[in-house]
Amino acid sequence: MGGRRGKPSRITDKKSHIVQESINMGLILQMEPWRLRWAVPIAVLLMVQLCSESEAIEVKILKSGLESHVVGSEAKVMRQRVDHYNAQDHRTFGQRWYEHTDYFKAPDGPVFLRICGEAACSGISNDYLMVLAQEFGAAVVTLEHRYYGESLPFDDLSTENLRFLSSKQALFDLAAFRNYYQELLNQRHNRTGDDNPWIVSGISYSGALSAWFQIKFSHLSRGAISSSGVVLAVLNYTDFDRQVAESAGPVCASALRQVTAEVEEAVKKNATAIKELFSAGQLKNDGDFFYFLADAAAIAFQYGNPDRLCKPLEEVYTNNGDVVAAYAEIVKSFYIDYFGTSVDTYDQESLKNTTPGPHSGDRMWWYQVCSEVAYFQAAYEGSIRSSEVSVKYHLDLCANVFGAGMYPEVEITNLFYGGTAIYGSKIVFMNGSQDPWRWASKQTSSPGEPSFLIKCQNCGHGTDMRGCPQSPLQAKGDASKCDNPLEVLKARELISTFIGEWLAEPVKCLEQL
Repeated sequence: MGGRRGKPSRITDKKSHIVQESINMGLILQMEPWRLRWAVPIAVLLMVQLCSESEAIEVKILKSGLESHVVGSEAKVMRQRVDHYNAQDHRTFGQRWYEHTDYFKAPDGPVFLRICGEAACSGISNDYLMVLAQEFGAAVVTLEHRYYGESLPFDDLSTENLRFLSSKQALFDLAAFRNYYQELLNQRHNRTGDDNPWIVSGISYSGALSAWFQIKFSHLSRGAISSSGVVLAVLNYTDFDRQVAESAGPVCASALRQVTAEVEEAVKKNATAIKELFSAGQLKNDGDFFYFLADAAAIAFQYGNPDRLCKPLEEVYTNNGDVVAAYAEIVKSFYIDYFGTSVDTYDQESLKNTTPGPHSGDRMWWYQVCSEVAYFQAAYEGSIRSSEVSVKYHLDLCANVFGAGMYPEVEITNLFYGGTAIYGSKIVFMNGSQDPWRWASKQTSSPGEPSFLIKCQNCGHGTDMRGCPQSPLQAKGDASKCDNPLEVLKARELISTFIGEWLAEPVKCLEQL
C-alpha cells in the first residue's frame, strides 16, 4: 500500500512487476499495490529508457535474478461465489491462486496461506515467508483478492457491480479457498478428512485480513502473522503525516514544508507551469496534485528509502537553494522513474473508468477506501501535506468517482473487527518504526496478541517480511541492508517461535468442523 488513497501496500516495485507480468502473461506493460500497480527484452529496453544508467543496471539484475524474487507463478483457478451472504445467489467467478510446494513435508506438513491484497497477484513473493516455509516444511499458497488482477466477478466495474467488493466477502473467499485446497491436498495423498495445520499471513491491508481471518475463522487456522496490518479504519488519519515528519527529522521535514508552501503559491499564479515541472500536468484537480506530491515524500519512509529523499533535499535547503526544483527532480527520478508510479493513478477522472485494465486496481482500492476503511491521509495545522488534501477532499473524491452518498462506514468496520482493540488469540503484530501506517496497526501487546516494533532508520512497511529497503524486493527478505539488522532478526525469531508453538498443538480434523 502506498500513501495514495489510503493504500497501505505497494509490495513490489513497478519495474520488477513489469518483467514478472511479461513473463507470466506475455504482456509488455502490466502496471499494477499500497501501491505499486503496474517479450521480456522489450520490457527491459523500455525500462532502461526510463532510468538513469545506474538504475538500468539494477533493472537488468532484477530481470536476470527474477526467479529469486517470485515463486509459484503458475496460476490456477477455483470457482468462487460472488456473494457469500446470499444462499440464493448461485453466481460464481474464477479466482486465481498459486502454490509453492518445494519445501512441503508431505503429507502432514503445515500450509502457509499468504494473503494477496489490493493488487494483481501473479505469483508468490520470495520474501522471508519462504525462509519460514523451508524451516517448517510448509507449502505456501496465495489467493488473488476478488476484483483485482484477473479475479473479476464482472466485466463492468460500475459502482453497482462493486457492491460485492469488501473485506468481509474477501475473508469468506479465503475460508472457502482454505477448505478447497485442504481437500485438494487430501486427494493428492489419498486421505479423507485429514487437516493440515494452517498459518495465515499478510502485509498491510493483507496483514489486516490475516488478523481478521484469525478472529473470524479461528477454527481454520493455528495462528496469524499481521505484518504492518492496518486493522484500524480511520476517517481523519492525520497521524500518517505526523509520522512522516518524525521519520524525516527536523531539517528534511522543514524542507518539505517549504516545498509545499512555495508550490501552493505557485499553483495560485500558474498552476499549469508548476504541475508540468513535476511531470504532472494531467492533474487538473489541485487536490489530486498535492496528494501526488505528499505521497512522493511519504513513500520514501514507508518503503525504507529515506536517504533517496532527504539527503539531496537537505543539501539544497541548508544552502538556501531552490527546494521546489530540487524536489521536482527527486519526484521525477525517484517516485516516477525508479519507483514506477503512474501520475494517472492520482487523476480522479481516470478512476471513473469502469473497464477492466492495467490500472483498474486503483479504482477498486478507492472503492474499498470510500465504502469501508477510509484511511484518509488528511493535512493538519503545520502538516507537510497541503491543506488542500483534507477530509472534504477525500469525501468529494468518493462522491465524484462513485456517486453521491458514498461514505466510508468506519465505525461499523471497527465495531465488526475491533480496530486496534481487536481481541483474539495467536495473532502476532509487526510494525516498522518509520512506517506512517503503523498508527493504524496494533502496536501494544495484549494476551494472545504480541506486538513488536522494529526500530531502525529505514525500517518501514513490512520490514519483517521484506527486509530493507522494500523496493526493490529483497530476496528472502534480506535484512542486511536494514539500518539495524539485529532488530529485524529479533522480530523474526519471535515470529518463528510463535509459529513453532502453534504448530505443536494437536491437529484438528475436518470431520470435527
